[in-house]
Amino acid sequence: MRSDRFLPLRPFGQTGLNVTALAIGCAPLASMPETFGYDVSVEQALDTLRAVFNSPINFLDTAAAYGDGESERRIGLGLRELGGRVPHGYVLATKADRDLRTGDFSGDQIRRSIERSLRLLGLDRLQLVYLHDPEHTTFENAMGKGGPVEVLRRFKDERVIAHLGVAGGPIDLMLRYVETGAFEAVITHNRYTLLSRVAEPLLDAGRRLGVAVVNAAPYGGGILARGARAFPKYAYRAASAEILDKVMRMEDICSRGGVPLAAAGLQFSLRDPRIVSTIVGVSRPDRVRELVDLAGHPIPDDVWAELLAIEPLRDDPERGRWA
Repeated sequence: MRSDRFLPLRPFGQTGLNVTALAIGCAPLASMPETFGYDVSVEQALDTLRAVFNSPINFLDTAAAYGDGESERRIGLGLRELGGRVPHGYVLATKADRDLRTGDFSGDQIRRSIERSLRLLGLDRLQLVYLHDPEHTTFENAMGKGGPVEVLRRFKDERVIAHLGVAGGPIDLMLRYVETGAFEAVITHNRYTLLSRVAEPLLDAGRRLGVAVVNAAPYGGGILARGARAFPKYAYRAASAEILDKVMRMEDICSRGGVPLAAAGLQFSLRDPRIVSTIVGVSRPDRVRELVDLAGHPIPDDVWAELLAIEPLRDDPERGRWA
């Protein structure tokens, strides 16, 4: 693994793992055109994984739900080329999911999810597993006797899983899980970007409790990388007039400062000391090097001052989605 001065290794909370500030999101590698708007062939996915393993980035993130197992299956194919294991110095995280067809979020379902992940990835042990999208069940069910968290902890006791995290949407719910002390890491998505600071309380709690905070979707699904005209959506929904106006102002500031909007959108997350790593999804080999370059692109202080002077959104970008 090559070193890169813009991507130093950081302690991953209290786990003993060390990860780069930038993580590769592997959801697009599953080929999910209904979500991302494009297909990804198996060979393209494998080429992308080869590029990742030859980059300075040592942290990959996937989930059982991505393509209903297809992301994990393709990663498994890539790992097979490397001897059937995660290379030394790399960290591969996955997520245990509900049954996407029936909605079953029981302890038994989480056990099946883990067993399938092991099979698809071709591994006998998982470094890091998150309880995924617990907003689709109740806190009482997730934490109750025989429930999802008890099952995950049992896998940890059996050393099938090394470390546990929780990944989801609503910040108040994520705070509730983090404060149980059951989790060593937490992922928030679409809620800490140039447009939104909704996740601030979670970032503060992570620092206070020694829980590693990972920030996903710093581009809000794409608009903060591609711009308001090219991609008028935020957090997977049509962007409001207010959001479009703010992004166009950001584009203008970046253009005058000679800075790609995508560099500012990414570095907003990378520069926050409360965030251990930032997840960005990729689907092409060239995108890996591009992300490393964006992470190191110089951004003048006056550009940051103008960008940060734009009032952030106050509401959860996915408000009402979980009602």
